[in-house]
Amino acid sequence: MLTSSRVGLATLDVRDLGAIAYAEAMRLQDSLVEARLREEIPDTLLLLEHPPVITLGRRGSLSDVYVSEQQLSRRGIALERASRGGLVTYHGPGQLVGYPIVRLRARQLTVPCYVRALEGAIIAALSEITIEAHISEDHVGVWTRAGKIAAIGVAQRRGVTLHGFAVNLQPDLSHFALINPCGIGALGVTSAAALLGQPVDAQRFKGLITQALELELNRVECDR
Repeated sequence: MLTSSRVGLATLDVRDLGAIAYAEAMRLQDSLVEARLREEIPDTLLLLEHPPVITLGRRGSLSDVYVSEQQLSRRGIALERASRGGLVTYHGPGQLVGYPIVRLRARQLTVPCYVRALEGAIIAALSEITIEAHISEDHVGVWTRAGKIAAIGVAQRRGVTLHGFAVNLQPDLSHFALINPCGIGALGVTSAAALLGQPVDAQRFKGLITQALELELNRVECDR
């Protein structure tokens, strides 16, 4: 499904891909980044879920994965290398993943300001479902009183972003125990469903995160 919406002067096209394998999503991002560089598409947001997969960022180490690749395979969990920044993370059903393909210079955004925009959008969307969340001055991502609820890992290619964010709506939290998430697993991981005591309407949340992200990306001055 492809939709688009407009806030302010910029258009963000949103593609809801449903469930898609990690490697397939990476190939799609590569294609869209090149298309964005050629000005063939506007800034684009991919929304999706991955089948269970552990990904190693550029600084990631297998020492942060507590079981072997064979054991992961028996559990139906893949292991992939990623070109994003950061360490080790997990993706799976019940987690909303967003990959924005955004031309930073056109929005007068630096990479740090862009990361703050992602964090701000997630916090705003979570507030709409009555979850209080915040940023940490020490760690990238979005946090709650019970631990980390959203991970962020980005990359950019000639000024166009790829990779992005993952919000824990209602994933299997036990899978996070197989890794040291982002190298700071001791700080805890939680989900919206765990905090609310009930499942989250994922389709509604997609709309909330889209609106919030458009608003954040249209803030041309980075004041954080």
